[in-house]
Amino acid sequence: MTTVSPTPAPTPAPPPAPTPGPPPAMRLRELAFGAACAAAVRAAARLGVADALGESPTTAAELAKAVHTETLPLQRLLRALCCYGVFSETEDGAFVHTDMSRLLREDDPHSLRYISLWCTEPWTWEVWPRLDDAVRSGTSVFPEAFGKGFFDYLHQDAAESAHVFNRAMTTSSKQSALDVAELLDLTGVSVVADIGGGQGHVLASLLDKHPEVRGTLLDLPGVVARADDRLRDGGDLAGRADIVAGDCRENIPVEADLYIIKNILEWDDESTRRTLRNVVAAARPGARVVIIENLVDDTPSMRFTTAMDLLLLLNVGGAKHSRDSLVGRMSDAGLIIGEIRPVNAYLHAFECVVPG
Repeated sequence: MTTVSPTPAPTPAPPPAPTPGPPPAMRLRELAFGAACAAAVRAAARLGVADALGESPTTAAELAKAVHTETLPLQRLLRALCCYGVFSETEDGAFVHTDMSRLLREDDPHSLRYISLWCTEPWTWEVWPRLDDAVRSGTSVFPEAFGKGFFDYLHQDAAESAHVFNRAMTTSSKQSALDVAELLDLTGVSVVADIGGGQGHVLASLLDKHPEVRGTLLDLPGVVARADDRLRDGGDLAGRADIVAGDCRENIPVEADLYIIKNILEWDDESTRRTLRNVVAAARPGARVVIIENLVDDTPSMRFTTAMDLLLLLNVGGAKHSRDSLVGRMSDAGLIIGEIRPVNAYLHAFECVVPG
């Protein structure tokens, strides 16, 4: 009887060697020149280059004619952006879109044009060089740089920047509102309150998805005056929406089954504590509170979020939260903390309950 030896298992192939990155000295030089990249993104957004570039490869000369610039400087700008994946250059020297460059288009449904402008507004170039002073003092450097607080300056002296801010916040809120509406389970909820909810895009998305639910939007008078058209008189959702002008740091005169607090707990610790205490005081025992914030840890967007954290320190002395710092504030207010879930790559939702 012949014995057949088993075929030996193939030797597994070694894992591919990691692609070496740039040497540390080169990378640090690139980081030190990071302002050039930010300025290039801003210039492309202000010139409307992404809007002018269609679906066909286009030369710098053709684009320069469309956006009213000189050809060679525009070519230099585009080549710099190509290094970062914003636009791409063909072998014959024409330029085409990339996934990132399309986000600079005004008409893109996920446009980041106004976010890019907001992060590079003229005042940012005045405060970034003072970051060491802010780190030493732990407070905003804005009053020293501009002679007044950030929001006073924005609304009194920088009308164009205020417009960019409003557009950026509206764009960001609309995009994240759909993610929030998709995430939240409203089973058993009759009334939802959006506290400090801006123009009410989150509330409108929830009411649109859940026709049996009513909602209340609470924010400052000047903010709710620009509320989402769907929530205002004559709007599709107006019959199920109440708009209340008020300051959540002072009082929350709203009764609801579910309270949503999104991106308003980043200014300073005292206002955060007051807001959370006011929610607990207003809510009935067992009411849900969902707090939605960017985190500076445990998130895919740490480079963006930590940068925004530093900018908050500079302009208002505020801070983005870590998971632990936010949990600590909620616990101090008396909330019972449940599940913590990502909303998208930039936001986390903290499910809480008001104790009995």
